[in-house]
Amino acid sequence: MKRSIFKVQSNIALTKDVYKMVLVGDTSGITNCGQFVNILLDGLYLRRPISVNDYDEETLTLIYKVVGVGTEKMKFMEEGTSLDVLTGLGNGYNLSKAGDHPLLIGGGVGVPPLYNLAKKLIKEGKKVSVILGFNKKEEVFAEDSFKELGCEVAVTTVDGSYGVKGFVTNALPESYSYFYTCGPEPMLKAVYNSTTTSGEFSFEERMGCGFGACMGCTCKTLYGHKRICKDGPVLTKEEIVWEK
Repeated sequence: MKRSIFKVQSNIALTKDVYKMVLVGDTSGITNCGQFVNILLDGLYLRRPISVNDYDEETLTLIYKVVGVGTEKMKFMEEGTSLDVLTGLGNGYNLSKAGDHPLLIGGGVGVPPLYNLAKKLIKEGKKVSVILGFNKKEEVFAEDSFKELGCEVAVTTVDGSYGVKGFVTNALPESYSYFYTCGPEPMLKAVYNSTTTSGEFSFEERMGCGFGACMGCTCKTLYGHKRICKDGPVLTKEEIVWEK
């Protein structure tokens, strides 16, 4: 974990409620795709955790959905705004297990952390398939970004207004070597029950501190209780225990 001051380079709307923010600053604290950052916002006691969409040596890209007071503040931030950011939080995905044909499955704001993962897998010469799930056409984003990397992309919408009608599980390919997924818990459960290989799940959870001190995001696994912010947010398929 590293604390740094970043400055907003750009902050644009991708859809009605989803925004893309590019920050400039020290990204050396980020060590793996699938990690997240925690942003301090004026007037709010708790930092806001946001998954890392992409990063390089100087810039950090975040894609976030406006769902509450914190993200509402973020959408109005202009170029040059300074932000206090904790970087390098969470464990991230394990690329060594991907195999030759990994499958990436994202739902809604679970899509952004899969982008840097896809970029790294493509660089390693993997054949990457991606499924992006949304409720309707107006909510779709990032499809072209994944295609530009060289991924095979399928988009699903619940109402059938774009792509495959239904859920991400309605677009699962016949074969893949391993899978990585991120999204709302009902989607993750459906992916768990529908996939035929091992894989990794990135969980969304309410976090107090974001680095394992408060124990507020603890969940039960086959190997004992784990903190989503510190020991996760990525858990393997084999260790997950679904609460009834």
